[in-house]
Amino acid sequence: MTDFEDRVAGIGSLADDTRRALYRYVCSQPDPVSRDQAAAALSLPRHQAKFHLDRLEVAGLLQVEYARLTGRTGPGAGRPAKLYRRTSSPITVSLPERRYELAAELMARAISRSTSTGTPVADALTGAAREHGQSLATGVDPALALRSATEVLARNGYEPRPYDDGVQLANCPFDALAREHTALVCGMNHALLSALAGALAPDVLRAHLAPAAGRCCVLLTAGAETT
Repeated sequence: MTDFEDRVAGIGSLADDTRRALYRYVCSQPDPVSRDQAAAALSLPRHQAKFHLDRLEVAGLLQVEYARLTGRTGPGAGRPAKLYRRTSSPITVSLPERRYELAAELMARAISRSTSTGTPVADALTGAAREHGQSLATGVDPALALRSATEVLARNGYEPRPYDDGVQLANCPFDALAREHTALVCGMNHALLSALAGALAPDVLRAHLAPAAGRCCVLLTAGAETT
């Protein structure tokens, strides 16, 4: 599954009433919770608590550790109990897909760089966005530049669609920010996508700043794809 599908599956696992109640119980406890504790707290059969806790683990909502609750060690101490706690990794889903955490990361990197070097913040943000765009091309096959770019853009929430000799991006991952701070955010996005295009095929792909209602501010165009 893609990262998006993984996140949807994780959130979807909470649709079950019992599973949701178990998740809330585990999250409310200061220490990791055993199956017996969870079953007793919610008045569930142990096998039912075990099933749902393990499903929450598989969905990425809980993480596990093992410990002997009796405090005994050595031969005869018994097997360690499986304990559950809330995962430290956030799971978020938005439709259409948004990437505000990425924008925050790039802006924080730019501010830090500006503070330490004296580089204007806007220039530092352009540099941070270019670095990220180049990193998106890592491990991508440049032999079919436009197809590779389309696959990367789809994985990153842009909803690419064929358009004339290139790709139109139907979704802006930074939509709310772009509406409030258009020049800054669209400049960041253009730098990111220009760097991606340049890393994949510098003489084939081009990112053009072409704002329009209802889509991303950037269009990708391509000449003849390399073979």
